[in-house]
Amino acid sequence: MSLKSQHWLLVATISFLVGSLTSISEIIFGKAVDSFLPDAEIISNFRHPRSITLLSTNNKVIQKIGPTTREKVATGKMPSLVKKAFVAAEDRRFYEHKGVDLWGISRALFINLAKKEIIQGGSTITQQLTRTVFLNQDKSIIRKLKEAALAYKLERQMTKNEILEQYLNNVYLGSGAYGIADAAWVYFSKTPGLLKLEEIALIAGLAPAPSLYSPIINPDLAIERRSIVLKRMRKEGFINKSEFLLAINSPLHLKPATPKYFNSAAPFFTSWVYQRLLLLLTPEQLEIGGLKIRTSLNLEWQRKAQEIITKQLPNNLQGAIVSIQPRTGLVRVMVGGTDFYSNQFNRATQALRSPGSTFKIFPYAAALSVGLKPEDNFIDAPRCWNKYCPKNFGDKYMGKVSLSEAFKNSLNTIAVELLEKVGFEKVISTANSLGIGHKRPLGKYYPLAIGAYEQTVLDMTAAYAGVANRGVYIKPTPFEEIRGPKNTLLWSYKVNHPKGLQVLKVSVADKLNRMLEEVVSSGTGKVAYLKNRPVAGKTGTSEGGRDLWFIGSIPQLSTGVWLGYDNNKETRIGSGEAAWVWKQFILQIERNLPILTFPKSQVLDKTKA
Repeated sequence: MSLKSQHWLLVATISFLVGSLTSISEIIFGKAVDSFLPDAEIISNFRHPRSITLLSTNNKVIQKIGPTTREKVATGKMPSLVKKAFVAAEDRRFYEHKGVDLWGISRALFINLAKKEIIQGGSTITQQLTRTVFLNQDKSIIRKLKEAALAYKLERQMTKNEILEQYLNNVYLGSGAYGIADAAWVYFSKTPGLLKLEEIALIAGLAPAPSLYSPIINPDLAIERRSIVLKRMRKEGFINKSEFLLAINSPLHLKPATPKYFNSAAPFFTSWVYQRLLLLLTPEQLEIGGLKIRTSLNLEWQRKAQEIITKQLPNNLQGAIVSIQPRTGLVRVMVGGTDFYSNQFNRATQALRSPGSTFKIFPYAAALSVGLKPEDNFIDAPRCWNKYCPKNFGDKYMGKVSLSEAFKNSLNTIAVELLEKVGFEKVISTANSLGIGHKRPLGKYYPLAIGAYEQTVLDMTAAYAGVANRGVYIKPTPFEEIRGPKNTLLWSYKVNHPKGLQVLKVSVADKLNRMLEEVVSSGTGKVAYLKNRPVAGKTGTSEGGRDLWFIGSIPQLSTGVWLGYDNNKETRIGSGEAAWVWKQFILQIERNLPILTFPKSQVLDKTKA
């Protein structure tokens, strides 16, 4: 080999080694830097700070609060013209650079210096996405360096199409719209696939300064900005001349709409959720936001219940409905009035109303707990206790009756006699164990037995759910799961919710449930009777019909209904109206509920009754 050949071989070898070492160094350095940076997978679960998304039990959106994308375009479904418009408007070299466009930065710097003002920005679409998801809007050198490093990493971990779609689903476009789907709805009441070219160009032009270019606030400036985007699209060959001319001469045809999920689909329920949320999360967690909360609400049932309360109540009555799953304590329905937006007072959780005879389950449960039997006999007759002389409905008395008959016919005298027989302490502790008497302590007065102490619909329904659950009381909750930023699990019903307590013996709860079934099959609750499934329930009416109640359970759901007036005036109708509302609700939701029976540890001996 000649000396000259050896020389070139040495040069080639050294060059190869230098190149290899450089490449290896770049890889090692890149991996070292990457290890300090977040991964791209975070983007798929990204939720904006200070945002809260409330979901139903089957993951339907109830409400979205704060700066959040309300609707996203599914992967692979982003309209091609939308992509082209934003690339032309924001980053025409998007498919050429690797996250940071040095040529674009140089061009923007030259133009801005020449004009002596900020005319163009140098951030790529990838950089804007990293800023939205991982960083903030600070204009410091440190933030820009992090942004560039993250942009390079994203380009290594994601395809161009993935980056572009994530950007288009998260970029802020003004008027509370985060992402193209939100913007299409807010400005034009459309989905992205139905947008015209001129509408797409207008939205694409909003990204640099959404408030400044807003067509709602500055329509002339919005049209001017739209023209710039259309010209860029024409220059890039994304549209032809005739499309360009038609779009650029089109007038604004705005059709503004409220952002989707801005208003709650179940406002009485969500108002209660926010109150309870304060008890589970810290102020810091609420401030950081990015929360996704799966609630217990069955949105379909909720809508049916709200429609009944809004449209089917007589005489302008107000009303409330609460449904609880007995075996879990999860609140499936909560309606607190006829119209939340005219009156936000939640009659399901805030209104303290006399429960009337629905309260009688507590003296009866206490009596069964100390050994009395449903077939034991009592004498129903006018009687006074320390000058308190309760009267039965219609001032009618039945003489010798069994305990089950007295309950079935809602005899006031027998309820007070039981209170005297077992003692105030026993009745009050029984009520307390089922969640009653904590908001307002129960006093040792004989009218207690027939509902003199006011309660909420939520608490009374939860107590009946405890009876239906064979004596196991579970505190009602609206939460199934709460997740925070990066999809971190913050709270879970299975892990964090207090377990149920056996507050009544199984045999006592089963006897009481059987007695409640008889109330519906042949007593005061006959209006709620269902031919094809068992119902265990109780009516309740306060003096003058000021409060009308029915609380009834089928084995898998306990539902309480209250009707009345906010000013406490007499309704002059009976509790059968509340039972009718209960029945209408159950008839509308029972289709997907299997027919079950209540467990029975003892069958009542009717021959002794």
